Amino acid sequence: MLKLTDIVARGAIVAPLKGKQRDQVIRELIESMVASAIIDREAAEHLYLRVLDRELKSTTGFGKGVAVPHAKDPRMKRISAAIGLSQSGVEFNSLDRQPVYSVVLLISPDDQPNEHLRAMEAIFKHVGSDVFRRLLRQCQDPAQVWSLLLEADAQKHNA
Repeated sequence: MLKLTDIVARGAIVAPLKGKQRDQVIRELIESMVASAIIDREAAEHLYLRVLDRELKSTTGFGKGVAVPHAKDPRMKRISAAIGLSQSGVEFNSLDRQPVYSVVLLISPDDQPNEHLRAMEAIFKHVGSDVFRRLLRQCQDPAQVWSLLLEADAQKHNA
């Protein structure tokens, strides 16, 4: 199984998020990926629109305070993710109608559908855990989030 630290860019962790609405949060996470040189400036707006288009098809707010917006794009060389934490909660049109506190944005190359599914599986395996979600929500800054990801990866691979 993929490790979260293999797909989440250390520089693309935003804690706390400034945005209060879904679209602002998605843009903030895309900007963190630009700042971390995961995506280039020219692709940022296109990727933002792709993620929003995906949101219009069906919400990626799956409940329990978590959303996993995602998109595929031919410009991506490798699967990459960003994580954002909101202290006040973001309306994400979640399935359980509750606010979202943890957002994992996943962007994958168009030509790697199996890797995209593996990355989604790795993300959901972690955010599906009550303990992981609670610990993630308690993180105050990117360093704490990164430490949690390292610990979670070690536990999953030792299990």
